[in-house]
Amino acid sequence: MEPLQRITRRQLDALRSIARGPARGRGVPLNSIARALGVKAPSALAHLGPLEELGLITRSRGKSLVTRQGFACLDEYVRHHRVAESLFARAGLAADATHEAALEVDLALSHRTVQVLCEAEGHPSICPHGHPIAPCAPGPAAGRRGGGRR
Repeated sequence: MEPLQRITRRQLDALRSIARGPARGRGVPLNSIARALGVKAPSALAHLGPLEELGLITRSRGKSLVTRQGFACLDEYVRHHRVAESLFARAGLAADATHEAALEVDLALSHRTVQVLCEAEGHPSICPHGHPIAPCAPGPAAGRRGGGRR
């Protein structure tokens, strides 16, 4: 299972808050992460352990940094979310409703599934809100259709 599929929405929020933190490059203190999440420090800390175990962050001297793998996970999340929004827009949902619908599924989608959906959608370049969608990365799902074996 991919790291993105193994984290919760709150862990994703913690990862984002560290990535956007004011001390980027020097680490983000736990109290800043807690404030961004709207929780107390012990609750924020509970979200950091799984992120560290997955290699998405490192922690040292009370500060957290996003790793290269963590930034890749965040980029992948944005792509998953925007592809899902595009799919829901094509199904007829209004732009504001596509965001909420995408939040219901974006963490559960595998990279392979997103590639297949993206291909089925004709590789959309922007989401319904006008934000860019990164192109598909080459991989085993690229160019594959259907569920049969070849």
